[in-house]
Amino acid sequence: MVTTSFGHPGRATSMRLQDKVVIVTGSCTGIGKAIVRRCVAEGASVVINGVQQDLAEELVRELGDDKAASHVEDLSHDECQQRLVDLATQKFGKLDAVVNNAAMIATGNIHTTNSAFFRQMLEVNTLAPFRLIQAALPQLRESRGCVLNIGSVNSYSGEPNLLPYSVSKGALMTMTRNLGDTLMREDRVRVNQINPGWTLTEAEQKRKLEEGLGDKWYADLPDVYAPSGRILWPEEIAAAAVYWLSDESGPISGQVVDLEQHPMIGRNPPKDRSTIP
Repeated sequence: MVTTSFGHPGRATSMRLQDKVVIVTGSCTGIGKAIVRRCVAEGASVVINGVQQDLAEELVRELGDDKAASHVEDLSHDECQQRLVDLATQKFGKLDAVVNNAAMIATGNIHTTNSAFFRQMLEVNTLAPFRLIQAALPQLRESRGCVLNIGSVNSYSGEPNLLPYSVSKGALMTMTRNLGDTLMREDRVRVNQINPGWTLTEAEQKRKLEEGLGDKWYADLPDVYAPSGRILWPEEIAAAAVYWLSDESGPISGQVVDLEQHPMIGRNPPKDRSTIP
């Protein structure tokens, strides 16, 4: 036996997301792509969202148009969120979960960040997820569904050159805790968040190449950054996401879980201080 939504016992199945319908933003590449693949493998139908038409169409072909649909549009556009919800309900008849994964990742610090850039970061990384939760709430209330926000371990402080990104993810984390409480009490909708650590995505590979690192920069990282000898893979984040999207997580709401290979707060310093840049 397993525990289903809100503490009711149910029968275990091999498909942990059987017959669920899930919207995953930013799912043409990286962590989002890994999540939609895992969701379909676990029995769900998915709505793919991103800005790359060719990649979205390719992923739908891979997963099958009976299990996947795509909507290619920038989430900062007005009404994009409602169009995603409408596609889910028209194609699959309902909506059980939303994964707010899409994010703008760009460098900036106190000296290089202007107000327009900061607003754009907040628009994509914080306000767009908020608007999708708003648009999806009537459907999620009906299905007693859930929201999973994909944050970042940078939420707690962040790298010096990731100031606006880190602030936007910190705001997302506060929103998760606020709505995780409010929506559970008022609507029986769970809201949780996972904060991935350093993950080897296409976007991260591109960012490191632009910084002048070689193609295999991730193969020889100091222990201070990768105690295990490597960084995380998108598939490992997707595996964790399934728990929060499934009935196995029961009534748990308003929680933020860090997915990193070392603690972010109170970490033991490395013995060799020369490894710290």
